[in-house]
Amino acid sequence: MAGHHHHHIDPNAGDARVFWAVIVNLGLTVAQIIGGILSGSLAMIADAVHNLSDAMSLVIAFFARKIARRPADGAMTFGYGRAEVVAALVNYTTLIVIGFYLIYEAVMRFFEPSGVDGWLVVIIAGVALVVDVVTALLTYSLSKESVNIRAAFLHNVSDALGSVAVIFAGTLIILYDWQIIDPLVTLMIAGYILWMSFSEIGGVIRILMLGSPPELHAGEVLKAIEAIDGVSGAHHLHLWQMQEHEAALDAHLVIDTGRWGEADTIKQTVKTALKDRFGLAHTTLEIECALHACIGAEAIGDGEDSRAAHHHEHHQV
Repeated sequence: MAGHHHHHIDPNAGDARVFWAVIVNLGLTVAQIIGGILSGSLAMIADAVHNLSDAMSLVIAFFARKIARRPADGAMTFGYGRAEVVAALVNYTTLIVIGFYLIYEAVMRFFEPSGVDGWLVVIIAGVALVVDVVTALLTYSLSKESVNIRAAFLHNVSDALGSVAVIFAGTLIILYDWQIIDPLVTLMIAGYILWMSFSEIGGVIRILMLGSPPELHAGEVLKAIEAIDGVSGAHHLHLWQMQEHEAALDAHLVIDTGRWGEADTIKQTVKTALKDRFGLAHTTLEIECALHACIGAEAIGDGEDSRAAHHHEHHQV
């Protein structure tokens, strides 16, 4: 749930895993490029470029993890946690571009078939599969707690599946000289990459667009606040994700008439309820007396009319 932290793994140990995953991927990329040049295989070089994108995604993920742990300062008062979310957006966008490029290449292969050396394809794809599995194992546990590492992890999973498909295609070419299987398999891989990327990128964009956590509904949170004794209403509610595992809320809290003396206690009760029920640890509540509350205020967000009416004295606590 939002607000709960999932730091089960020592951050520095996690960094070491990501670092070694980068080294392994860069090694594979170099091997594939050399193999592609020696064999004259353009497909091999294209696969090397794909692996290079994996290595770059892991490099971005590695530095984003480092940046995300920096403390808040005057320039970034919320801290640097969103660096990982931005990195995830870059990675998914890159995957989408690669997916469409692979579709283009596959379609062109249908019109202009090119000979494929089945044995070379199987051998190199076999090595690539081993590397992809090793990299995926290095980043799997980290991917459960970070949208950034999950993007890099999924890069590798798509590569591993691609390697399996390429081995299958290479085997059919060796046995039956069925050259058309190469672009067919490419289309399947590209389709998977696009489906995976589009299904994941929405959540990343939601965080960057200051959307409410998907598991929380702003209307339910509002009802929970208004149900607390001493609260006559709430408005100007904003609910958003500061980063992947940390949600925040701010709102105006209207205190019942005649209970202004209990305002601090009521406010604390609301904060405790929000933390216990919704996991909202970061809450900012502006309290108002029922007699001087905002006129015509929007329950959720800020409307133009309510801002115009927002001319009275507020009691900021």
